[in-house]
Amino acid sequence: MSYPQQGQGQPQQYQQGGYAPAPAQQPAPVATGTGANMKRRNPVGVWLGLPIITFGIYGLVWFFKVHAELYRYDRRVGDSALNALLSMLFGAVTFGIWPLVMWIKLGGRIRQAQRAAGLTSTCSVGLGFLLGILGFGVLYYQIQLNKVVDRYGGTPPEQQVSLVA
Repeated sequence: MSYPQQGQGQPQQYQQGGYAPAPAQQPAPVATGTGANMKRRNPVGVWLGLPIITFGIYGLVWFFKVHAELYRYDRRVGDSALNALLSMLFGAVTFGIWPLVMWIKLGGRIRQAQRAAGLTSTCSVGLGFLLGILGFGVLYYQIQLNKVVDRYGGTPPEQQVSLVA
């Protein structure tokens, strides 16, 4: 058995019961699949500008497009674009409960997209729900979606990008 000479190798710290193990190196994320990049949108434009100009119709268009883009980005989240749109159009049948459920699920899908991009999940479903009730949900969710798009730099929409989680 050979012992390292003084000044060679890395110093080890002594802990009760022996020496501490060397700190583990975190491996770089490995690509596990591909998906289509999403479109970067102006959060204020989708929250306030376009819905005012289109008398609220763009809100439904945005909800549909975001769900469709999230599905093309990561097929593991499930295709719920039509379901999301129908829940908004016919939400009165369920006394507004199903649109709220779809709004909460959107937050979860955005969190999954952030993880798939290799980012830390900063999208809070609870905060998105609360801000949605107060009228700022679209602004918050679009800011969170833009973080995923910005992760891939200048990659154009619908271009294949790698997923890491």
